[in-house]
Parts: sequence; C-alpha cells; structure tokens
Amino acid sequence: MRGGKRRGAGRPKGSGKFSESTKAIRVPESMVNRILEYAYAGGFKLPLYENKVSAGSPTPVDDHIEDMIDLGKYLIPNPSSTFFIRVIGYSMINAGIQPDDMLIVDRDIEAKHNKIIIASINGELTVKRLYNKAGQIRLMPENDEFNPIDIESEENLHILGVVTNIIHTV
Repeated sequence: MRGGKRRGAGRPKGSGKFSESTKAIRVPESMVNRILEYAYAGGFKLPLYENKVSAGSPTPVDDHIEDMIDLGKYLIPNPSSTFFIRVIGYSMINAGIQPDDMLIVDRDIEAKHNKIIIASINGELTVKRLYNKAGQIRLMPENDEFNPIDIESEENLHILGVVTNIIHTV
C-alpha cells in the first residue's frame, strides 16, 4: 500500500514546536516571515507591569511584570466583526474623542441607549452617543457647540457598530 494516510504515520499530535495539532494553510509569500514570527512568539504580547502609575503624587518604581498582554485579544475580542475608523470634527471631544483619533468599532455589540456608535444617516457617517428612550431616537454630541440629531424615521439611520476603544496619540 502506497500514498495516503497511514495509521501511526507522521508526528504524534501535540509533539511539535507548538505542542498542539497544526494545520497547513496557504499564505502570500511576502507574509510568511511575519506569520512565523507571530506564531513562534505566541502572538504579539507586551508586558503589563504590576505597579500602577500615579496621576497624583509620584509612587516608587517597581519593575515586576504582572502579565504579558496580547493587545489584539485585549482590544479586539471579535476580530471578524471589528473595524477601525478615523475621526474628523469636534462633536465628541467631551467623550475623549478628538480629530484624527482612531476608533475601534464592533458590529456585533448591540447598540443600546447611551452607547457611542458609528451611524450612517442618509449615507453620511457620524460618531455620536445613542439616545433611545420612549420611542425617541437621537444622536447626541459630546460638545455643547453641537446640536443633537433627531432621527425622524429609523429608515434614515443605519448603525454600523459600537465604539469599544479609542486610539489617541498624545
């Protein structure tokens, strides 16, 4: 008997470099090294230090690492339903959202009252806080210089997702 799968042939499951079953995939050649680097590192994890930084009086320095954090898992729990979008304008500055910030938006999170959302109104995108009570829907700015947007008909409103995180350069 030649070719094909044979009982007992090959490396036992879980005995390779990754201590678990592996799967062959096709990837662009230009990405092979980055994918291997990611796999060998166990993901891109950065240190989280045990001590906290004081926003008041200085605290003693302690360089003990509490954990290693994979920012992708921390910031993007649902990768297949997540997208990024940049901000223009000043209507949300009191919510900490400023021009050129990058928003992480999840399409799978339910857009409930008081959530910050990305919405399309008659084909134009906006980021606002959702007001949805007693049958009244409004998109609320977080800047007193802007007026709320009253939604007359849900047909004109399409909610693209809920903002989960803000990436803000200081």
